[in-house]
Amino acid sequence: MSLECPLCRSADIADFEQDRRRRYFRCQECYLVFADPECLLSPEEEKAVYDKHENVVEDEGYRRFLSRLATPLMEKMGKGAKQGLDFGCGPGPALAAMLEEAGHQMAVYDPYFAPNLSALDATYDFVTCTEAIEHFYMPHREWRQLLNLVKPGGWLAIMTKLVIDAPAFKSWHYKNDPTHVSFFSRETFRFLAERDGLDVDFVGNDVILLRKKNE
Repeated sequence: MSLECPLCRSADIADFEQDRRRRYFRCQECYLVFADPECLLSPEEEKAVYDKHENVVEDEGYRRFLSRLATPLMEKMGKGAKQGLDFGCGPGPALAAMLEEAGHQMAVYDPYFAPNLSALDATYDFVTCTEAIEHFYMPHREWRQLLNLVKPGGWLAIMTKLVIDAPAFKSWHYKNDPTHVSFFSRETFRFLAERDGLDVDFVGNDVILLRKKNE
């Protein structure tokens, strides 16, 4: 089987792990771990899983979870209202609501729940992508799209669980969600930052803040 990395398009791919459901591969160039493409769900199957999620805008526990990204992002951006986009907002765009409450102007986009294509025609001071990047079947395409949405000097704020190593991956619950197919690590984000001219800051275990350099 001929494979290429769905993120950096390298052909230098190695076997990484196998469980009862799927095989996983790792790119030797950018270190992305990805599920066997033959095991990807159809759009209908994927949405059926998302429809079971219960992310409610008013849920205080969910807001505390999202504040792990929102708080450091707003600290980095400083004072003043900014224009932002929540990319992959899901059925309950709580993060957008939280940032609006803090005084920022927000747009939302989600291919299933907020397919507002006009939101993708603008550029923003910041773009958030929480618990979405691991769902990307073709992350090379979405990554380029995310970067193009951010103004020079702006921020791309991502939340996703990170791969540590093969032994930890073996028992990792995160890979058991059939819609989770692209697994990033710190090494992956460092690769992307160096390649694409970004400053990168890791906050805790699952928040990555990237700043696009001024042109």
